[in-house]
Amino acid sequence: MVFPDSDEENYDRKTELKAFDETKAGVKGLVDAGVATLPTIFIHPPEKKSDKNTTQFDIPVIDLIGLIENDPVKDKGIIDKILDASKKWGFFQVVNHGIPTEILDETLNGVRRFHEQETEAKKLYYSRDFTRKMIYNSNFDLFSSPAASWRDSFNCILAPDPPLPEELPSVCREIVMEYSKQVMSLGITLFNLLSEALGLDRNHLTNIDCAQTLALLGHYYPSCPQPELTLGTVKHSDYGFLTILLQDNLGGLQVLHQNQWVDIPPKQGALVVNIGDLLQLISNDILKSVEHRVLASRLGPRISAACFFGRDTLGGSTRVYRPIEELLAEDNPPKYRGVTMSEYTSYVRTKGVHGSSLQSLKL
Repeated sequence: MVFPDSDEENYDRKTELKAFDETKAGVKGLVDAGVATLPTIFIHPPEKKSDKNTTQFDIPVIDLIGLIENDPVKDKGIIDKILDASKKWGFFQVVNHGIPTEILDETLNGVRRFHEQETEAKKLYYSRDFTRKMIYNSNFDLFSSPAASWRDSFNCILAPDPPLPEELPSVCREIVMEYSKQVMSLGITLFNLLSEALGLDRNHLTNIDCAQTLALLGHYYPSCPQPELTLGTVKHSDYGFLTILLQDNLGGLQVLHQNQWVDIPPKQGALVVNIGDLLQLISNDILKSVEHRVLASRLGPRISAACFFGRDTLGGSTRVYRPIEELLAEDNPPKYRGVTMSEYTSYVRTKGVHGSSLQSLKL
């Protein structure tokens, strides 16, 4: 795999981006080719990577066993913990969530199988057309971001109109379909708990279609020869309502808390949940969508499966989302203008994933 000369005098970013994209082999293709020095397109400015991280904080871990036991006292405790975590952190992990460990393990294995199959098989899905139900590429914002991230991904639209089985790759077809059903069920449960936490009717968030859309991204972070020069995923906030993340045991995910980077350590059987921009918007800043990132590492590959509620690529929803009326008061007026899911999705995809986009909607 040959790229243009990347020294400062001869560096042509657009040419190098195009050359990388046209291989359709992704970052894994670079690693397989034995690249020992990062191409310039992946090098991030020092200030983007040098923020110190700390271990003096522990991200909340919430046990959902009370829901399974149908215990009202435990339910109230779970709701209080979710509200506290969503206000202070924007992130929490859940255990005893009802998805069997073997399904979690097979989901990660399915993501691995897809990315580690022959490049020619993956090329069938390589695309930047987000209206397709199943695509694979490296960096969806490759041509708009300041620097590329050390990551390949597939993106599968699972709801409201799930793909036909034949639209999915055979190496991960069955587990993607099964995991999506499990995550949809858990997502609805979490939206119900968040509704109650906000003092709303239990079904309020699902009634306004917060769980209408679901997309699964299967991320593959290969080992990196110079991890100090790049990132697996840049600092950003998620632009939907809610994200449910399954990560393997390698770590690298960090959340920005009190202006410090805090590790979210892998926990066997746990899922990471975080609030997205649109949930912060409709809660009028009660719930927080927090910036996070993934570090690059010499260890790898790191594998994760991120499920996003509230991304609308196909323009299927015309509902306008604005701060919920019941949460407003004379001394707490709306802080954001209304926006549709598709409008916000398009805006973020045009701008790129870096940073937070929510400020663009401030009144």
